[in-house]
Amino acid sequence: MAGAVRTEAYQFLLSELIRLRQETGLSQAGLAVLLGKPPSYVGKYELAERRLDVVEAIVILKALQVDSDAVIAAVSELAPDRLQ
Repeated sequence: MAGAVRTEAYQFLLSELIRLRQETGLSQAGLAVLLGKPPSYVGKYELAERRLDVVEAIVILKALQVDSDAVIAAVSELAPDRLQ
């Protein structure tokens, strides 16, 4: 399971979450407030020090007011057929 963090699909998800947060003008701390989490929560997943599950990713996308279906579909296109 640890290998999934290194997949192209997961790296794409992280880069999209970072890009979308930055596009909204939110800092990591600002997004953390919207999520009801400490700022370290956002920092750790953005640095891939903490792995996100699909529900967490969707909650973050909702907080960013982004269509989660489109992002998840893009991630799905990049997902490998099996984990290493």
